[in-house]
Amino acid sequence: MTPLPDGYRVVEVPETRKQEFLEVDRLAFAFDSTPETDALVPLTLPWDRTVAVERPDGTFASVHASFPFRLPVPGATVDCSGLTWVGARPDQRRRGLLHTMIDTHFARSLGRGEPVSALFAAEHAIYGRFGYGSASDNVRVSVGRGAALRPVPGSDELSVRFATVDRDAHTALVDGLHRAAGQGRPGWITRDTDELRIRAMVDPPAWRNGGEPLRIVTVHTADGEPRAYAMLRRKEKWEHAGPRHTVEIREAVAVDAAATHRLWSFLLDLDLTASVEGPMLPVDDALLHLLVDPRAVVPKVTDNLWVRVLDLPAALAGRRYAAPVDVVLDVTDARLPANAGRWRLRTGDAEAGSWAATVERTQDDADLELDVRELGAAYLGGRSLEAQRRAGLVTERRPGAALAAAAAFGWPVAPVCSWVF
Repeated sequence: MTPLPDGYRVVEVPETRKQEFLEVDRLAFAFDSTPETDALVPLTLPWDRTVAVERPDGTFASVHASFPFRLPVPGATVDCSGLTWVGARPDQRRRGLLHTMIDTHFARSLGRGEPVSALFAAEHAIYGRFGYGSASDNVRVSVGRGAALRPVPGSDELSVRFATVDRDAHTALVDGLHRAAGQGRPGWITRDTDELRIRAMVDPPAWRNGGEPLRIVTVHTADGEPRAYAMLRRKEKWEHAGPRHTVEIREAVAVDAAATHRLWSFLLDLDLTASVEGPMLPVDDALLHLLVDPRAVVPKVTDNLWVRVLDLPAALAGRRYAAPVDVVLDVTDARLPANAGRWRLRTGDAEAGSWAATVERTQDDADLELDVRELGAAYLGGRSLEAQRRAGLVTERRPGAALAAAAAFGWPVAPVCSWVF
């Protein structure tokens, strides 16, 4: 554990100190709120997992919290500690507080039996030094109105409804479709508390930035079964030549190709609009395959989930593998020495097209040498160990080992989390 300055200490934060916690968060992230907005936006913090570093005078210097998630991984799910709300007062930086908070987070997560941690990084350079690996990407697209899609059978049989988001009417629909659409996709974390489900749909006026109230498009079968949704707002823009409104999509999911086609056919042809700004999508999203002219899309790819392996044998045995493999990994881990050393990962018999594995300590010669950061990057199947070897981040001791491990760790479905926690 990194030592704190004299008089500083780690404390659990009860809900009675909520305002103190929020004050540090707002100072750290340079934003403010209003009582009107706070009344509409539920606070999603789990108070039994909320922690601060307290100064000698009893005030908070820094804060963090975590969510208890079930993280979808290739072929399975594992318990995951979702690190969030990490911040320090600007006048308390450069004191080792983040190191202490990360060490505390690791210890508490391991104590709860959570073999991995995940987060969204506010800045790309922060978390790699603590062993988190960038494990997935998302893509946002800017698409002009009228962009053509390739035909999909069954799309014409579906109908579309357009409404203003209503929490009572739409929360269950959104939650059910979100869960169904993410089946089989690593990283697709669901919102498992009322507060998280509500927050996904709230629409305080302060968040609209000149746009309309949040709307929702839903796609239905002939008997009314919902198959897709998108939450969006349009922003007015009038020019001399006419309207050039923008459609800004908060979230869009669909359970199959026909529903995807019907949803985006509607979104790409709204009156008065000129362009559609997409939400966070997986890099293999069906929309990208359906566009007749993908060059007309302006994509922006950014990092999505970062993963930290906390309990190496539990984490690696907790997922499945896309190919058989027998490999000895020599892992370095500066913050959690229990992960360091040589581990044999060996798959058994195939079941439903993937392989389970056992992970055991070994004295055998290493096939691959890597840091826990690179292991976390490969964990969801979205980063290639062979590509990391070519970048000089993984060392191969047995010829062909990186290629074989990359095939096993990879996964046919790109990982992504559709919302920032």
